[in-house]
Amino acid sequence: MLAIRIPRRKAVALATAAVLAGLAAPAATATPATATATTTAATTAASYDPAYYDAAAGKTGTALKSALHTIISDQTKLSYSAVWEALKVTDQDPNNSNNVILLYSGISRSKSLNGGDVGDWNREHVWAKSHGDFDTSTGPGTDLHHLRPEDVQVNSIRGNKDFDNGGGSFTNSGGSLTDSNSFEPRDAVKGDVARMILYMAVRYEGTDGWPDLEPNDSVTNGTNPYHGRLSVLKQWHQEDPPSAFERNRNDVIHDSYQHNRNPFIDHPEWVESIW
Repeated sequence: MLAIRIPRRKAVALATAAVLAGLAAPAATATPATATATTTAATTAASYDPAYYDAAAGKTGTALKSALHTIISDQTKLSYSAVWEALKVTDQDPNNSNNVILLYSGISRSKSLNGGDVGDWNREHVWAKSHGDFDTSTGPGTDLHHLRPEDVQVNSIRGNKDFDNGGGSFTNSGGSLTDSNSFEPRDAVKGDVARMILYMAVRYEGTDGWPDLEPNDSVTNGTNPYHGRLSVLKQWHQEDPPSAFERNRNDVIHDSYQHNRNPFIDHPEWVESIW
C-alpha cells in the first residue's frame, strides 16, 4: 500500500490551466492515439512550490549536486508491483484516458495490455538496471522518475545499451534507432531520457546502500554503475527541453506517489551547472 501524505506544493489554478492547455500526446507511429481529448484529474497537476529547492539556492557544481541529492532523497518508495498501476497514471495518454504513451515508440496502447507477451507493454528502466546491478529491488529499481511504459519487444531491443546517436530502425521504433552497443530514442523524448539519467545520477550517490550512479562518455559500461554517453545526453537535453507531458508527469510523481521531483525538468539550467 502506498504511503499517503500532504503534497509539498501550492495548487495554483492558473498553472493547472496552463498545463492542461499545453498537454499533447507524442506522435504515434504504429497505433495512433485516439483523439478523444479526455484527461482525468489523476493525470493533471498544478505548479510546484519553488520553496522545494530553497536548500539549493545560490549553489553551483558539486555543491548544487549535493544539495539536490539531499532534497530529492526525501521520497516515498514504491514496490515493483505498484509501479504497474502508477505508470498507468503518470504516462496516461492525454487524448485517451484508457491508454498510456510508450516512451521510445510513441505508441498509444491500452493500459490493460501490461505484461510480458508480444503486443504488451512493460516497465522500461531508462537507467538500465544492470548498470549498477540494482535489479528491481525497491529503490533505484522502482523509481518512477526513470521507469516508463514500453513495448515488450522494443524494451528487449534497447536492452541495457547506453545512449548515443546512430543506428538503424526496427519494428515499432517510432523513429528510435539502435546498433550493437547503443540506443538513440526518437527526437521527441531525447531530452526526457537525458533528464531521467541525470536525475538518477543525483538521487543515487552511494550513500543509502545503493551504487553511486554516474554518467560518463562511454557506451561500453556493462555492469558498472555508469551510463553514457554524457556529451550526447547534454546535447539532447538542450535540443529537447521539457514538454508539458514531461512537466505534468513530474508533478504527478511528486504529488501522488514519491513526493520528490526531477530537478532538471524544473530547472534545466542546472544540467550545465553540474556537468
